Amino acid sequence: MGELVIIPIETNFYFIKNRPKGMKKPNILLFITDQQRADHVGAYGNPIVKTPHLDELAQKGYKFSRFYVATPICMPNRSSLMTGRMPSVHGARHNGIPLDLGARTFVEVLAEAGYETSLIGKSHLQNMTGVPAILPTADDPKTEGEAKSMEPGNYDQEWGPAWANNPDFDVELPFYGFKHVDLAIDHGDQVGGHYWRWLLKNHPEVAQQSGPEFAIPTPEYELSHFNQAWRTKVPEDLSTNAYIGERAKEKIQEYASAEQPFFMMCSFPDPHHPFTPHGKYWDMYDPDEVELPPSFYEANAENVPPPVRWLYEQRDQGKAKKSTPAVFACTEREAREAIALNYGSITHIDAVIGEVVAELERQNIADNTIIIFMSDHGDFFGDHQLLLKGPIHYQSILRTPFIWYDPQARSSPQVEQTEAVLASTIDVAATILDRVGVTPYNGLQGKSLLTAMQKPERFKRDFLVVEEEGQRIMFGFKHRVRMRTLISERYRLSLYEGADWGELYDLEQDPDEIVNCWDRPEYQTTKNELLKTLIQTMIEYSETSPYPTALA
Repeated sequence: MGELVIIPIETNFYFIKNRPKGMKKPNILLFITDQQRADHVGAYGNPIVKTPHLDELAQKGYKFSRFYVATPICMPNRSSLMTGRMPSVHGARHNGIPLDLGARTFVEVLAEAGYETSLIGKSHLQNMTGVPAILPTADDPKTEGEAKSMEPGNYDQEWGPAWANNPDFDVELPFYGFKHVDLAIDHGDQVGGHYWRWLLKNHPEVAQQSGPEFAIPTPEYELSHFNQAWRTKVPEDLSTNAYIGERAKEKIQEYASAEQPFFMMCSFPDPHHPFTPHGKYWDMYDPDEVELPPSFYEANAENVPPPVRWLYEQRDQGKAKKSTPAVFACTEREAREAIALNYGSITHIDAVIGEVVAELERQNIADNTIIIFMSDHGDFFGDHQLLLKGPIHYQSILRTPFIWYDPQARSSPQVEQTEAVLASTIDVAATILDRVGVTPYNGLQGKSLLTAMQKPERFKRDFLVVEEEGQRIMFGFKHRVRMRTLISERYRLSLYEGADWGELYDLEQDPDEIVNCWDRPEYQTTKNELLKTLIQTMIEYSETSPYPTALA
């Protein structure tokens, strides 16, 4: 018989399980992909993409169908994952602003609680490309005049040129709580960091054949004409996906014989553009046979918000910039190619995940290892005739997969109720700390999802806010794009800074977000109520740390 362990979750509920005497705290293995929308997983209803290992995890565990990002941008949302806090609070509001080295992360808390911690793959908590960081630190005269300073330290640890120009350059450990890091920087088939050093050392001939200039010709692919896709000569067994899988298996073997529990984040740079699925995964899916989102055919310039209308005009006038990372209005063929290539990368990642999970079994630690799968944000992939990502908050950008499999949890999960729960990136830190029985820190804004998984009727959340702070001036605006979105069970409301218009969609009647109800008379009462709720929820998400000092 095992001892009864009770971990407090909320005032009126406890997660109860039997832990055999002597069993250590659970290991946690978190898989995260880059730029994968929720419906690009078989378990989420996709009839085409092959993801058997993820589907099995979803079937055995808990699948959240309404899991939303804190922001649909890489750096700030990954910082929200690490801190459990909104971008407006942790400070990394958009790409180009690294996470403060003084920020409290759940990984740091796990390390302090005795966990071995490792990151295998992409981090993107600091700048990868562009110029070196110029940050408001207290000891830097270049940033004099800023209202806020950051913890002094090295904010260029992920900067690609530093890795390329200095063979001795490396991450300074611990790195935001990670005691071990095998870093992968950027995307495509020329990913830098530890991966590139490994490839150069062990397979220099392959490294020299990477990149679009050495790619296998694919003139039939329109995306290859502007370097958003190419058929790489790097074989699948030497890809970043394979490297991350092998390094993860090696760390699992190392951890299996240790007394301490571990937390490992396996972070894949794929299936992010440029689309370069390796080997057999390039043409595993035929662009002519994939399905486009329904909104691709229903969208027109009259029923879309001004930013989308502007993108249509750019495309129709031949001015669309298709070679940058920014959103553009695409053709049907471009959308089909992107989806097919994306599916290939996802199936490759799924295969690697299967190998890593199998290693848990081989090392006899699967029964005590929680497995999580998620992504940092979505991609339009033809939604409303758009491609890539940008500050337009359709569901394809905001909703990502979130699967939680806990071998020690109660059986018979209440799947239908769990799928209706509104969950957020900021909840992951709170959920992990709650599950391992570690006290959360003040200022943690997420909610533990353990209650949602075991007693969903007791999980109370009616609204979520999604923040967006853009780097660029876009869509004909005169300033950087800044916006806020409120998500409820039925509605999505979005506001842009300085705009005299807004967006309101009735997701129950219009799940594809075709009809903007902002100006419709019958929705005015609802709109006003949602605007009030948006303000109240933004207040709820404002800073609460540190505690105020009590006056005598």
